[in-house]
Amino acid sequence: MMSTDFEIEEEIEVSEDIGSEDVRDLMVYNDDFNTFEHVIETLIKVCKHDVHQAEQCTYLIHYKGKCSVKKGMYEELKPMREGITSKGIKASIV
Repeated sequence: MMSTDFEIEEEIEVSEDIGSEDVRDLMVYNDDFNTFEHVIETLIKVCKHDVHQAEQCTYLIHYKGKCSVKKGMYEELKPMREGITSKGIKASIV
């Protein structure tokens, strides 16, 4: 009888998400003043959303009270937040 002892080595790739704690959310909040059209146009212009993405975010803002419209580093999100708030829409980086 032949011995069939095999040693199997398995390589496992480990990747680290370096700096993930620095990723933030640009949160937009619902209000009773801005129209759907205004919010959609603002997200398209400021955040570079396509129409469908802007509409979906706007519905979430309306029905859930808020929506994370963009993820990124603080420095990347700050001008977007300023652009959104300059249009009279409440936004923050969280």
